[in-house]
This record gives sequence, structure tokens and C-alpha cells, in this order.
Amino acid sequence: MTANKRFIATMPKIGIRPTIDGRRKGVRESLEEKTLNMAKTVASFLSEQLRYNNGEKVQTVIADTCIGGVAEAAQAKAKFDQENVGVTITVTPCWCYGSETMDMDPQRPNAIWGFNGTERPGAVYLAAVLAAHNQKGIPAFGIYGHEVQDIADDSIPSDVQEKLLSFARSGLVVAMLKDKSYLSIGSVSMGIAGSMVNEDFFQDYLGMRNEYVDMTELTRRINEEIYDKEEFEQAYAWVKENCSIGSDINSAENQRTAEQKNEDLKMNIKMMIITRDLMEGNPKLSELGYEEEAMGHHAIASGFQGQRQWTDHFPNGDFMEAMLNSSFDWNGIRAPYIVATENDSLNAVTMLFGHLLTNTAQVFADVRTYWSPDAVKRVTEHQLEGKAENGIIHLINSGSAALDGTGEQELDGKPAMKPFWNITEEETEKCLQATKWRPANTEYFRGGGFSSNFKTKGDMPVTIARLNLVKGLGPVLQVAEGYTVELPGEVHEILNNRTDPTWPTTWFVPNLTGEGAFRDVYSVMNNWGANHCSMSYGHIGADLITLASMLRIPVNMHNVDEEKTFRPSAWNMFGTKDSESADYRACQTYGPLYR
Repeated sequence: MTANKRFIATMPKIGIRPTIDGRRKGVRESLEEKTLNMAKTVASFLSEQLRYNNGEKVQTVIADTCIGGVAEAAQAKAKFDQENVGVTITVTPCWCYGSETMDMDPQRPNAIWGFNGTERPGAVYLAAVLAAHNQKGIPAFGIYGHEVQDIADDSIPSDVQEKLLSFARSGLVVAMLKDKSYLSIGSVSMGIAGSMVNEDFFQDYLGMRNEYVDMTELTRRINEEIYDKEEFEQAYAWVKENCSIGSDINSAENQRTAEQKNEDLKMNIKMMIITRDLMEGNPKLSELGYEEEAMGHHAIASGFQGQRQWTDHFPNGDFMEAMLNSSFDWNGIRAPYIVATENDSLNAVTMLFGHLLTNTAQVFADVRTYWSPDAVKRVTEHQLEGKAENGIIHLINSGSAALDGTGEQELDGKPAMKPFWNITEEETEKCLQATKWRPANTEYFRGGGFSSNFKTKGDMPVTIARLNLVKGLGPVLQVAEGYTVELPGEVHEILNNRTDPTWPTTWFVPNLTGEGAFRDVYSVMNNWGANHCSMSYGHIGADLITLASMLRIPVNMHNVDEEKTFRPSAWNMFGTKDSESADYRACQTYGPLYR
């Protein structure tokens, strides 16, 4: 397992704000111990439960004193600013002075846990301070436990734990994105709107900047050998030993020679090394005399245009994208990078959301085809059953999907995708063995290259998501929780051969609700907003909804139970009967987080 420091500055921390009734000579003194215990308990709980995407435990910072008034609130803010706190949680067992003790930072997500007890009115403070947040236009999340606790009870109820984790996970994503870059390598691919990078969206909604290099930067670095040649030799040997080359579907006259394919493979490895260096930099380049190139672009994600100006002449980027998106390479098991094929910046952002929420690799895919039970029966004579009985959606792209998507990792004996620190060497070997690197279809990719080819194992709980931009409306997010399914071998082959069989396939079924876009599988496909999606392991729709509300991005379709959704208290003021409509109005009213 390998870990390295990819970003400038420290990782964002969670600030814990213990607020208290400021009245001295008896009241405050009687509450100090209980209030500080709440803060310490929350801090310990979060640091034990959460990790950053680099594998380190999430760090928490507690204010130096309980906060009984505006002076102590300012002292806490000063400490948090110095400690790079990216998200705050206010805790209290008692009444406090709302507007004097509240967190007034409009760009730092804040939640308040008001202790549900009868001895002191912590829940009354919660209601009062949330009203102050709403009146001042600084949305905050309210956490109110379902059951009454005794004042001496220092435990965190399970429902409170769930909300603390959801808020903290989502808030840390907001903090992780801020001040990072999205790096476009190339420009617009084949007229795909997602690769028309919208700087206003990145700046206003995510607090990010945009960086650009032309694809010729790859050829320059390859030709001038601006990469670590020792690493290349190591990588080439590893690839030859661990990556299986699959069969070539091209006609004899369109096949590249064995020598050309080997050169394609070498170039693909160099493309991967160089793209990583472009994103995060590489001190090795300074030793070679390339100090500017050694700095990188501080990119938390990137996209490679590829088609067609590159792929009509050079080997495609599938190997580079798939291996960077995976949780391992010749340097060992490590955190995945986020690289979007076709420079689809909106899918890159969706991949970032899923990755930073789960710390797992993401599967980039086309939402290619809806297969009804009747259509499958007509073509294959097979009757879909089980989870697939209502139809299936074919997720497939030209080979940029992370190899973690094979499902060859295990959790409790079932197929899974895991954070890199839980992945074993044996599991990486299984992922590699389940993948064939098929020579690229030269009708699509005239310059050759290789596409990763695998079939995802079934019965994995997954969530597909997609961020879209709509003129006059702005960004919207769509979310579909569901499962991967496995088809009988013959059935898979028949269906898969109707598209490009050299690409990785995931058969997906969404959880149906019987209503709206989730009344049937066809409606999910029919309402999807773009040709791409990002697939993340686990049912993470609730966290995506929480994250979207922090960023002021409405969710236009989802199949998450309403009881599991967690948004700022202010959203309830926009209506409680139709939460989707209220979400739109709240996001429109508050506007982008960083504008």
C-alpha cells in the first residue's frame, strides 16, 4: 500500500463548537463538564469512523473554550481558520444565546446537535439558533435526537450518529474540493457538452479553478523524455507480467502489427505517468532539470479529450484512464485518481462526489442501452428474473472504467469495491486477472491502443449519478440507487456482441419506487440527463443529496427514501409536502456557495 501527499496544505479538519449558556455564577459552571464531554465524544466518534481519501483518520479540532458569547465564538473561528477547519459542528446540552454563539461563516458547512434532554433546553437552543441561521441566510443542518436522553448520558444515539456522519462526510467533500483544480487535457470531445468546461460552475459552486493543457503536451513530454524513465521501465515490466492482452476483433487488414501494439502499450504507460505528473507534479522531474513541470497543476481531477484529434493518430487513452482511476498500479495499492474520458468535466465532478464520499474508485460509463424483458427474450430466448426481472441497463464505455469495477474485491464474502487501505494484494491480482486488455477497435480508434474488457460481478449495491448543467437553471444532480446483476454467460455474450465487446460491461438495475422517474427501469433510462454516469459502490444517494444541498445544487431525480434525506433546516421553510420542489426553490434562493 502506498500513500503520498497529493495536495498543497493540510487536509481539512472538522471543528467542534461546544456552545453554552453564558451566565456565570452558577449556570455556566454547572454545564461546562457536560458540554465539553459532548464535544469530546463527537470528536472522538468522527475521528474513529471517518478517513480522508488518502487513508488517514479524519482530524477534529475542539474550540479552546465553551462558547458562551460572541467573543468566544470569534476565538473559535480564529483557531479554526488557523487549523484549516473546513466544516463545523456545534454541540450543546442547554440553552445558549443563538445569534451570539452561532457560526457565521457562510461558506463553511455547519450543523448543530441540540441535546434532546429535559433537564436543560438544548432542543430549544437548536430551534432558536436554526431560526437565526435561516433569518440571516446562512443555512445550517439541525440534528435533533428522536429519543429523550438523561443529562448524565454522554452517549450519541444511533440516529444522531447517522446524521453526524452524513453531515461530516458531505461537509468534508465541500472542503476537499475548495481551492483545487480541474485539469482539462485537450478540449471538447466529439461535441459532448460535458467536455465544454464551464468555469463559472466550477468557481461559483465548487470553489475550484480550471487549468488547461493541450494534448500536445503529452507528445512533448514523451518526445523530450520529460518523465521518470526508471519508473517507466518498472511499469513496463509490471504491465507485461500482470496485464493480459486479449483477442483482436479487427479484420486482418485493420489489425496493427505485434510491434505496433507493443509500442502502443509503451506509449499508454508513458501517457499514464505524464497525466499523473500533470495533475499532482513529480519531484523527480526537478532532478531532470524540469522544475516548472515538476510542480503539476494541483488537480483533484482531470479529463482527457482523446477523441478524435488524438485517437485518430495516437493510441487511445483507455489504459491511462482505467489504471489511474483504479486503486492500484505498479507502485502498489494506492488511492485512485479521478480522470474522465472524453474530458467530460461534469462526470469528473460526479466521480469526485462519489469518490470523496466513499474513498473508493469510481466506474465511468456510458448509460448505453435499456433492455426490456421482452427485448432480451426476443434476442436471447432468456427470461430475465430476480433483480433483473423488470429489465436492465447496460453501462459500458470504451475502457476507462476502474478495474475495481470487476467486483473482484470482497466485503463479507460478497463482491465489493473498497477503500484502497482495505484492498489486499490478492484482490488486486484478481481484478487484473478478470481484465483483458483488448487491442482497440480501429474503426473507432485509428491510432490503436487498448481497451479494458471485463464483466462486473453481480449483486453489488451501487449508486449511479450524474451532474448536468441546464441553461437558465444551473446544475442539477440525478441519483439512482440499485444493484449490479450477472446474466448467464450466453445471454451476456449475445447482448454484449451487439455493441463493442472489447469494452467493460456492467449490467445495472435501479431500485424502483413505482412513481415518477422510478416507476420502471425504462423511465430511469428515459429520464437520464446525459450519455455518461459515474457508478459508486454502495447506496450513497442520501449522502449525495446532503452534499448537493450544501453546494446549492438541486436533485432532479432520486430513489432515496424521504426519511433518509438530510438537508439544511431552511429547506423545510420552502415547503414540507413536496421536498423536490422545496429543494429547487431553496437552491435558487441561496444561490451558489461561493458567489
